[in-house]
Amino acid sequence: MFRPDSPVPDWFTADDSAFGVALVFPLQGSAGIFGPTCELCARLAAEEVNRAGGVLGRELRLLPVDGGGTPREVADRVEALVDLGVVHGVTGWHISSVRQALAPRIAHRVPYVYTALYEGGEHTAGVFLTSETPRDQLRPAMGLLAHERGLRRWFVVGNDYVWPRRTARAAHAYARESGGSVEGEVYLPLGTHDFGAVLRRIEHAEADGVIMLLVGSDAVRFNRAFAAAGLDTRCLRLSTLMDENMLLASGPSATADLFSTAGFFASLANQDTLDFHGLYAGRFGIEAPPLGSLGESCYEGVLLLAALIGRAGTLDVSAIGAAAETVSYEGPRGLLHLRGGHVRQRIYLARAEGLDFDVVAELDLREPGS
Repeated sequence: MFRPDSPVPDWFTADDSAFGVALVFPLQGSAGIFGPTCELCARLAAEEVNRAGGVLGRELRLLPVDGGGTPREVADRVEALVDLGVVHGVTGWHISSVRQALAPRIAHRVPYVYTALYEGGEHTAGVFLTSETPRDQLRPAMGLLAHERGLRRWFVVGNDYVWPRRTARAAHAYARESGGSVEGEVYLPLGTHDFGAVLRRIEHAEADGVIMLLVGSDAVRFNRAFAAAGLDTRCLRLSTLMDENMLLASGPSATADLFSTAGFFASLANQDTLDFHGLYAGRFGIEAPPLGSLGESCYEGVLLLAALIGRAGTLDVSAIGAAAETVSYEGPRGLLHLRGGHVRQRIYLARAEGLDFDVVAELDLREPGS
């Protein structure tokens, strides 16, 4: 494993016979809990691309970079790799503050496929996005739960950076659409352990729904504290960032009435998902880290990066951007297309059942009244 403070491996030099890709994913911090799945899913996709002939006839080589550091540290490291000619593309799951630091420095030089769900609004040339945004993910989930469960009083708990804050801003409008309101918001530093004051505020607000915008192990600790305080018997939780690794870490006693919304769940009973399970288990064994939407997104990122370059027939970022609207690829989320630099995909709502997710609905992404 290449570490962010280690020298570039001898085999990773500027080499015309290889197509180097910086795979930026968390190896530390709150998001590190699903980092291993990110890496394995990306490796699986790279091997698939190489069996099909690589990228413009060149072998695709992944260079893992720790995306769990500070935004500036991550951006410095990736930009240095681009300067050296070691990498010709960037992909991976990392938080929005890292993307905001990285995109202006490399997206005009190499294609950058960002795979994390995010707050929306990214239109930097050379950046392509595979995952969910609040409009297609949170909005229909809130509307469906409000209708089915009669939810009216929401409370937002998030980490303190751009994705939770901008998503919460959108949540106010989504709540009003279904006759409700957001009664309170709390933003906490990454790595928070003590949620006592937050839980008291939720109880005081008499919230019947909590929107969780917490990352990785922070969400795990919140789930445990929420259940220990008995709030799980009176208040539903809805997360847009809750995968199977986080569910497993939370434990079955902490997941009652917990909902998640995403474009992929490992429990989906369709052929694309079943095929992906077979590939993943066949390559890494049945004891590999659990599949989930966050790790799986890195598989999507490698496939899209290869498809973009293959369609353009060049590594020129402007040419890739010009061809992007004609690009499609097929993966665990089905046959997908780009529109406005974003992948369009189906979104699902699932309810936690112990240590697994039960997918209860495919969400309606149409505008209300359309």
